Order: sequence, then C-alpha cells, then structure tokens
Amino acid sequence: MLELPVYDMSGQRTGAVEIDAAVLGARVRPKLLKQALVAQQANRRQGTAATRNRSRAVGSTRKLYRQKGTGNARMGTIRTNIRRGGGVAFAKGDQVFRRRLPKKMRRLARNNAILAKVLAHDALVVEGLAFEEPKTQRMVKLLGEVGATAGCVVGLHEPDPNVFKSGRNIPKTDVRLVRELNAYEILRRKKLVLTRPAFDALVNDPATLLPPGRADGD
Repeated sequence: MLELPVYDMSGQRTGAVEIDAAVLGARVRPKLLKQALVAQQANRRQGTAATRNRSRAVGSTRKLYRQKGTGNARMGTIRTNIRRGGGVAFAKGDQVFRRRLPKKMRRLARNNAILAKVLAHDALVVEGLAFEEPKTQRMVKLLGEVGATAGCVVGLHEPDPNVFKSGRNIPKTDVRLVRELNAYEILRRKKLVLTRPAFDALVNDPATLLPPGRADGD
C-alpha cells in the first residue's frame, strides 16, 4: 500500500491515507507515458503555420514573354519561386498533427502519472479545501505550507468557483477537476494536490474518477 500525506487548511499534517498501487496500474509504464504526452502535446498544436506558395503570391498568371525569339531564358509567370516576390518553391501549408489514443490507454496513462507522483512523494491530500470567497493570498499560503510553491496541479472533485479563482493567478498552478486531468497536465507540474473527495473518487473508481452510482458523462 502507498501512503499520501494529509494536510488541513492551515497546512499542518494531520495524517495519511493509503491507496493500492494496483488501483493506479500497479507499475509506471514510461513508454505509455511518453506516448500519451506526445499525443497530447501534438493535439495542442494548431497546425495553421503556412508559407506563401505560387498560388498565394500576388501577381498575374500571364506568361512574361513569348517562349522563343527574345534571346532570353524561357520564363513563366511572375509568381515563380525564382523571381523576387514570387511564391515559395516547397511551401509549408496547413497540417494536421492530431494523434488519437484509445480511451483505456488515456486513462491508464493518467493513472500511471498519478502513480509516478505518489512514488516520488510529490502527491498529497488537503482536507476541507474550500474558501468562503476567492482569496489568492490564502491559497498561496496554503501551497507554501504544503511545499507546492514550485508548481502544482490542484485536483477538485466538483467545480468550486472560489477555489478556482483563488488559484488561477498563481504562477505554475493549475486548478482542474480530477476527472478532466490527463497525463500531460499531471506531469508538467511538480506537485499533485488532491482534495479528500477527489482522492476518494480515485480510490472508488480509478477508471473515471467518479463516485459510486454516477455514470461517466453525467
């Protein structure tokens, strides 16, 4: 069994919770994590970078002068790539970089990323994470007490506008619903901070990170 430290809202350690490594895939799979990270980063690319080819260059399509009899080298349109202002010979156009991973692979990669954080002692649980109103200063103080100032992702069980607004302006801090996390978002930050309900959802249903009795997508 693996242990995660539990902290209260004042940043004091109050205990620990246990989780079976088998729930998170039993072992870390580096090749799967790399495949998931490459796919997720590729899917973030817009692919709209393009250079001007001959069809996009401005100018007439008329042949500059007749083929023979002028004493000059034969020449086509003014848009040719060998003339100044013409199009690019091998222009880069719109590209599609998307890569698709099956749902089971995405979920296993996410759980493996969580397992990697637990094994590296970079995962923790905060009991009763809530604010009556948005307070960035209190959030900064809490993250400082639990050692998450170098960057962290905070996993919530349910949407909480006050927690989200308290953490959105803190550098290298992401506040996400735990069921929407992916391997890339978990691994790009130093610490993984979970609320107690989010941790319970992870233990009860590691596939979807939803509580019992709730269907995926509800």
